[in-house]
Amino acid sequence: MGSEKVISFWSCCGNFDGKKRGKKQASWRVFSLKELHSATNKFNYDNKLGEGGFGSVYWGQLWDGSQIAVKRLKVWSNIADTEFAVEVEILARVQHKNLLSLRGYCAEGQERLIVYDYMPNLSLQSHLHGQHSAECLLGWNRRMKIAIGSAEGILYLHHQATLHIIHRDIKGSNVLLDSDFKARVADFGFAKLVPDDATNVTTKVKSTHGYLVPEYALLGKANTSCDVFDFGILLLELVSGRKPIEKVSSTVKRSIFDWALLLVCEKKYSEVVDPRLNGEYVEEEVKRVVLVAMICAQSQPEKRPTMLDVVELLKGKSKEKISQIENNEMFRTTPIGEYNAGASVAEDSSAEKELKHELEENTERL
Repeated sequence: MGSEKVISFWSCCGNFDGKKRGKKQASWRVFSLKELHSATNKFNYDNKLGEGGFGSVYWGQLWDGSQIAVKRLKVWSNIADTEFAVEVEILARVQHKNLLSLRGYCAEGQERLIVYDYMPNLSLQSHLHGQHSAECLLGWNRRMKIAIGSAEGILYLHHQATLHIIHRDIKGSNVLLDSDFKARVADFGFAKLVPDDATNVTTKVKSTHGYLVPEYALLGKANTSCDVFDFGILLLELVSGRKPIEKVSSTVKRSIFDWALLLVCEKKYSEVVDPRLNGEYVEEEVKRVVLVAMICAQSQPEKRPTMLDVVELLKGKSKEKISQIENNEMFRTTPIGEYNAGASVAEDSSAEKELKHELEENTERL
């Protein structure tokens, strides 16, 4: 898809959300490449905030002093151009306090750039596992607000946007934090619009290690329950400070879900908590968040809650439902024999190896 197609795409999508916007003008605009070169000091290395499979993100400052983040996609390709168009279209469609706002875009020559508001506290991942992890700036109250805020952002995508949206890449690096540590769900390059009469969309598998939804990996069918699964893994990360997948030995890896399951079966919720919190947390809230995380990340998609349920549960609006979750059959039997002090000690079974081989062949990861 060349630049002509991008321009055509924009000319036809300007009034897609007329009901909600009314006569309000779009908050985004088209930037020139010259303007973004100037703002980022010619995409100087010192301005780089991070990079991934998509390309790099740079800090910048516009002529009026406002700070921006500029995603610069890798050297032009049909795939990059498609992901660029998808992300910009979806960002332009959505408006919610817990979603990252679009400032604009640039499509000149082979350059594809997306401009956002700059989030001074970077990403959730940077605080849990990255450059800010040692500072422990995320106290329990902040973590609860991040959990609820990001849940409300995903709820909007699933149930309140004009066309329902499956994000397909919910993870710590895609939850950004503003100056007040308010969560903003970001990165819609993998997202899919879902028609009103559809429950699933079939697509190439795209996911990140540790967040790969079982049924999505095998069938390539994405629906909102895939985002719910990923959000469950994210909640466990947020509470525990652990990574989605941890290496136990040279041959064994353990998922955060398997590690937490043993503790939840024994009702040891406090042992799931990030030790960096030094015991400063609300026990009832920890229990609530952990239980919600576990039912979100369970392997059977039909048993996962909707994001409407998740937000209600996280806000503590239904203690009766939390009690019902605690008595769920998945927590009644401790998986003895598969764990040693919370760690899986068995090597991958032949079935698991076969599944991994299949995923390696069919999965495109970041």
